Amino acid sequence: MKHLLLLFTFLLTINQTQSQENLPTDYLTKEFHKGRREAFRALMPANSVAVVFSYPERVFSRDINYSFHQNPDLFYLTGYKEPDAVLLIFKETQGTGETYNEVLFVRERNASKETWTGRRLGTEGAKSKLGLSTVYNGKDFKDFVIDFKKFDKIIYDKIPTDIDKNNSGFDLFGLLQTFKTKAGITEDNNKSLELFRTITNTLREIKTPEELVLMRKTVKLSCIAHNEVMKAVGPDMSENEADGIHAYVHRRYGAEDEGYPPIVGAGANGCILHYGENNSTKIDNQLLLMDVGSEYHGYSADVTRTIPANGKFTQEQKAIYQLVYDAQEEVFKICREGTPLADLNIKATEVLAEGLLKLGIIKELKDVKMYYPHGCSHFLGLDVHDKGNYSGPKSLLKENMIITVEPGIYIPANSNCDKKWWNIGVRIEDDILIKKDSYENLSVESPRKWEDIEALAKQKSTFNEMKFPKL
Repeated sequence: MKHLLLLFTFLLTINQTQSQENLPTDYLTKEFHKGRREAFRALMPANSVAVVFSYPERVFSRDINYSFHQNPDLFYLTGYKEPDAVLLIFKETQGTGETYNEVLFVRERNASKETWTGRRLGTEGAKSKLGLSTVYNGKDFKDFVIDFKKFDKIIYDKIPTDIDKNNSGFDLFGLLQTFKTKAGITEDNNKSLELFRTITNTLREIKTPEELVLMRKTVKLSCIAHNEVMKAVGPDMSENEADGIHAYVHRRYGAEDEGYPPIVGAGANGCILHYGENNSTKIDNQLLLMDVGSEYHGYSADVTRTIPANGKFTQEQKAIYQLVYDAQEEVFKICREGTPLADLNIKATEVLAEGLLKLGIIKELKDVKMYYPHGCSHFLGLDVHDKGNYSGPKSLLKENMIITVEPGIYIPANSNCDKKWWNIGVRIEDDILIKKDSYENLSVESPRKWEDIEALAKQKSTFNEMKFPKL
């Protein structure tokens, strides 16, 4: 029996080491991630070390976890997608015999566990596929010889405290405890956090050519999904069905997930900024606000379209929609290198305030905040609200940034205006690539003008022809 068990374990190990077939060929390369580590190192102060942990796994229900989502900073720097990992980046070369300037600790290979939860890279896989030369198993971190006290700066992000532990000593909890013990850390050092975020903000707010390829793809396929819903939607469609069309189209084109929980709100639900239930059984003859973007190989789109379920805007809906469109157009005019990020929201607010005043919905310009309570723009990339310099002297638009431009007006029932405007919620959101003297709208393939939306709504969608048995 012992020999059979050994043979079974050996066969499992052989099976798990075989390469998975038919994978996408457009993942970021190990050269990209190496370049990002070099760029990170260049911004580190002398005699410093950076420590980057994976994100924790989260429980969905009892012994079932949510799908794991890697810490975008760790993915950016390594391409590693598994939990229970830590990366060390040194400013200067370390060691006297075998030298190194970076070390990655990863989950150990385990044939039995891989049968249940999927393949692991292990140390050799991380070396060959990710291109790091110094890689150890997580259990080796405890005995890894490093004197953190010799460094002038230890650079790290906020240490999570609300994570589970498996008592192995080398899960994420164990890795964090080992780090805190080795470095003598009892609480977060605000200067270390600020330095880490300054470096990552500076790097991630500017997209490389490799990142732009993925961003263009994730935005384009998100536009295709929005267009299919525009063609397929009708008063009898549910919010959940519209949400499902987006999800199917995303998967059809190879997206792994959505970049954030989809917002698909009809009528009054469209006036809730982060509405997420998507459970209204009928859209009826109302506006449908859809804030949905795919996540493709880690990169998120963020596109919002607002459409009439019956294919035709009412006079009031059209008036509000046109005002939001006009605000977006005015913001586009100042989207270029050198513009302060804050100016985009200032411009959007001015246009919306003047328009609402003209329509009689507000009595003073300052009242615009009642119906436009959010900002106009944020960075976009590995996070839907991506890292970047949002304030201070560095918060200027720069070439190869990607930002959103998303003005909106939301007039819930019982607002202090004529009730003909009630339950109209409109947001138009596009993903904008900043250039030296202009911009590029990456989401231009999904119509924005109300006339173009009505024209597209007359077309048939593949989803109109789908028939399902009654439940």
